[in-house]
Amino acid sequence: MSLLFEPLKLRGVTARNRIWLAPMCQYSCFDQDGIPTDWHLVNLGQHAIGGFGIVLTEATAVVPEGRISPEDTGIWSDAHIEPWRRIAEFVRSQGALAGMQLAHAGRKGSTYAPFVDGDGTVPDIEGGWQAVGPSNNAFEGYAEARELKAEEVAALPQAFADAATRADHAGFDLVEIHAAHGYLLHEFLSPLVNHRTDQWGGSFDNRTRIVIEVVDAVRGVWPDDKPLFVRLSATDWADGGWDVEQTTRLAGILKDHGVDVIDVSSGGAVAEQQIVAGPGYQVPFAHEVSSAGVAVATVGLITEPAQAEAILADGSADAVMLGRAAIREPAWPLRAAHELGVPPRDAPYPPQHIRGSWR
Repeated sequence: MSLLFEPLKLRGVTARNRIWLAPMCQYSCFDQDGIPTDWHLVNLGQHAIGGFGIVLTEATAVVPEGRISPEDTGIWSDAHIEPWRRIAEFVRSQGALAGMQLAHAGRKGSTYAPFVDGDGTVPDIEGGWQAVGPSNNAFEGYAEARELKAEEVAALPQAFADAATRADHAGFDLVEIHAAHGYLLHEFLSPLVNHRTDQWGGSFDNRTRIVIEVVDAVRGVWPDDKPLFVRLSATDWADGGWDVEQTTRLAGILKDHGVDVIDVSSGGAVAEQQIVAGPGYQVPFAHEVSSAGVAVATVGLITEPAQAEAILADGSADAVMLGRAAIREPAWPLRAAHELGVPPRDAPYPPQHIRGSWR
């Protein structure tokens, strides 16, 4: 049996394989109310049909001002539950686990979608809002964020917890807290962005405090038999920033607070980042973070089945997440099964597509 196709038990649920769909923004709520549409159903559903073990939603905002763009999905109200439920139910019906990424964009909020006319920050007149962050500063090319007041920071864990409760009611098998890519929780982690002098700024313990508080709040309402993921940027790729040593230290703490998987990515906090990209370039970060004793998933230019299999074989990660490769090939796991010689009975073909397993 290929390692990629070994099931992975996570609390009370089991992922049918170790090939997972990474969260990817779709910018497709064109009525700007955060309600997922048929696009989201078909987009996520095709990857469940295509054999992915876990299908994760895009960054789904826990409050309206937590959206990256006005066209992003949300889970900030009960009105979002039923539209998300039909998506989760379809994903589950195809044998995949349905996961929702809970997010707040922070100072990178209220920006134009990539395929919408405009650049930088969306003004109020076009449906935008003032972005917020740990400090009064801006991501390059965006408007300056307003520094969150202490009471607003203290309210964030409850916003994430309320969103997790709605995700549970919508039938999702797992949630992932987004603390990467320069969005709000990562902004608190990075000393390049977080210039606070109160209990949420300065030292490692202070900068990580809000992430731990969010995890505790979510774990407190999230069912014990359902896993909790956290996505972290392992490094800011910039001098003086958040780095893999701090990530590994935080990962160990989060494990003790009930986190089951650390989804290891990198970058996004500052525009001056110096990323050295190449095939599997983030895998060494995942390998180091795994030394904290927590399960890890890795992502980043993983494109070929043999490459993904080798990542698991050398112990660098417990699972791989695909992004761009999955966009190009929604049934990538089926090709992987074919190329790695996985018997049809062990490959994630839906009955309607079983002929694709014939050689």
